[in-house]
Amino acid sequence: MTAAPPIIELCHVDKYFGPFQALTDINFAVRQGERVVVCGPSGSGKSTMIRCINRLEEHDAGTITVDGILLGDDTKDIRAVRQDVGMVFQQFNLFPHLTVLENLTIGPIRVRKMDKAAAEALGRKYLDRVHIPEQADKFPSQLSGGQQQRVAIARSLCMEPKIMLFDEPTSALDPEMISEVLEAMVELANSGMTMVCVTHEMGFARRVADKMVFMEAGRIVETAPPGEFFTAPKSDRARMFLDQILEH
Repeated sequence: MTAAPPIIELCHVDKYFGPFQALTDINFAVRQGERVVVCGPSGSGKSTMIRCINRLEEHDAGTITVDGILLGDDTKDIRAVRQDVGMVFQQFNLFPHLTVLENLTIGPIRVRKMDKAAAEALGRKYLDRVHIPEQADKFPSQLSGGQQQRVAIARSLCMEPKIMLFDEPTSALDPEMISEVLEAMVELANSGMTMVCVTHEMGFARRVADKMVFMEAGRIVETAPPGEFFTAPKSDRARMFLDQILEH
């Protein structure tokens, strides 16, 4: 029996910003239900790579296929991919003039054409899942940073995506708020969600990752299971990175 094809596949992907090459010959695959953590120093291309997966950045060479759709310039294909790929950013990007529940229901109502009652039921379900059901009627400014990021996770889940992308979701948070967001992500990982997370939270990575990807200077330097990556990294650069990050 052959293995199922990857739900995400990047083949020989390059990306330029003007003359600067941000990604070089990226080959990367994620299978359904797999949890992948992407790490590396600042400026290594981690965020650019995952932003290419849902076409927030346009790649310049190579191919990107998401759930059987080859990403190109066809806006219909891009829209289809974005409906199935949720993304949580460093900044929460919540609408300040809408309540928490309204932030959660706007996507299902406008994009998935769900009626208001069904969208609100879905929103409350996912607020419950990230453990802040009591915040439904508040505005984002009334919440802590950790609570706002959990709302952002719930908002993505309301679109019922097949894949979740996280771009350093805890980097803008105070230290005491990080653990509550990571807990919500751990629960999501344990539910079987396909996840790609750019993060420096190595404790989280050890706990949930099926695969570690280490990037440097726009290239994937090393890919390994977490047990192998943390105990015996193959590249000197990954070893140096881990020595620095695990000291803090």
